[in-house]
Amino acid sequence: MSEKQDLIQPDRGQDAIDIHLVDKDSFIHWMKTLSAGQRAAVEAQKFTGAGYETAIVPSGDGWFAVGGVANPGELSSWCMARLAEKLPAGTYRRASGEPGPALHGWQTAQYAFERYRSGEDGQKKKKKDGDGPRVLLTRQVKQIEPALAEARAVALVRDLVNTPAEDMGPAALEAEAEKIAKAHGAKVQVTRGDALEREFPMVHAVGRAAARHHAPRMIQLEWGKAKSPRVAIVGKGVSFDTGGLDIKPASGMALMKKDMGGAAHALALADLVMGARLDVHLTCLVPAAENAISGNSFRPGDVLKSRKGITVEIGNTDAEGRLILADALALASESEPELIVDFATLTGAARVALGPDLPALFAREDTTADALIAAGLEHDDPVWRLPLHEAYAEWLKSPIADTNNAHGNSYAGASVAALFLDKFVGTGKDGVPIDWVHFDTFAWRPTAKPGRPKGGEALGLRAAFHMLMARFG
Repeated sequence: MSEKQDLIQPDRGQDAIDIHLVDKDSFIHWMKTLSAGQRAAVEAQKFTGAGYETAIVPSGDGWFAVGGVANPGELSSWCMARLAEKLPAGTYRRASGEPGPALHGWQTAQYAFERYRSGEDGQKKKKKDGDGPRVLLTRQVKQIEPALAEARAVALVRDLVNTPAEDMGPAALEAEAEKIAKAHGAKVQVTRGDALEREFPMVHAVGRAAARHHAPRMIQLEWGKAKSPRVAIVGKGVSFDTGGLDIKPASGMALMKKDMGGAAHALALADLVMGARLDVHLTCLVPAAENAISGNSFRPGDVLKSRKGITVEIGNTDAEGRLILADALALASESEPELIVDFATLTGAARVALGPDLPALFAREDTTADALIAAGLEHDDPVWRLPLHEAYAEWLKSPIADTNNAHGNSYAGASVAALFLDKFVGTGKDGVPIDWVHFDTFAWRPTAKPGRPKGGEALGLRAAFHMLMARFG
């Protein structure tokens, strides 16, 4: 995405190239409005009005663009994304009507992760992708800043997840939290070293084998008025996951730079909440650690004491994300917030069940789950609820500790992980269980789609933000 100018700008009648949107049903009628030469140009580009098709049509001394959509009267976030990817650099407007939700995909389609491109290869890539941004105009001025903010949040998640682990360790996550906090006047507190071992023993245990410059820490951001409703956002920040002594195979480690995807979502969501000035007292917690291997790695069979006092037998060192989240959720619960939302790239089982596009949603309250599902559908960020089936909690029993961190069968892995986390989320006032939501998200897109390039991806972010907007906005 362009850092020099906003890709969405107010339409004040300035010069711009028109974009016509048609579907397969209206295509034949639309073609009749064109000249013979224009029809020939459209046919030569094999444009039929199908979704995501694009074409350029000559008009006098210039040209206009046409894009195929499912329904011109009911646009989605992604229906103009292919146009943003394919058209030359320039300024555009929709010829009839407004882009509406397509403002989002127009921006995310122009995202590119180029931090490590340099020299001749970088120059070739820049030339291939065009010589500048594609700007879209709209008369719906009030939609511009929210659309820009959401696209920036998605880009932040993508940037953080795409960055290799050497440059996105716990210290880098801390620096990102500091940057976000500074932009909104928030405060950041970081716990490291001996204090981390005392206060967050499971975060320390998971991260203690890492090199000194990737030392574990608990990052805590605070913002808002003390009298406002308390909301906590928590994100798993495992900057790289070898699996620990229960080591992953090479194929399993290939994408483990993305294991801090939960932290990326949490920081991006906190940024959105503060930018929208929601009436909340916000706490954002990122337990950050690298699950490395060395002589002081925590071991299978060890028993760890958690912040909450619950003892945990380690059945699998590769189930480390739930350990650091447990300490963070315990801290989040201590202030008795109205709502806790956590994000984590937690289980392969969630991906087996739902594939790469759908984050698994777990929630204690049906009304909160329903609100998230509705917000996801409305904003093209779908989520899918899986059960917190209490009967499966018995699979986490330990003969020597209060609980095990992993179960010994292959059933319901995402639900069992969520049930483990549930043990560490407390109760609020009058002993009522805290309203808690857990996203088991992939944070990655294995294949590109319009507006959604291959690589790091925000999945569940917009659903969560619009739920919070509806509840606290």
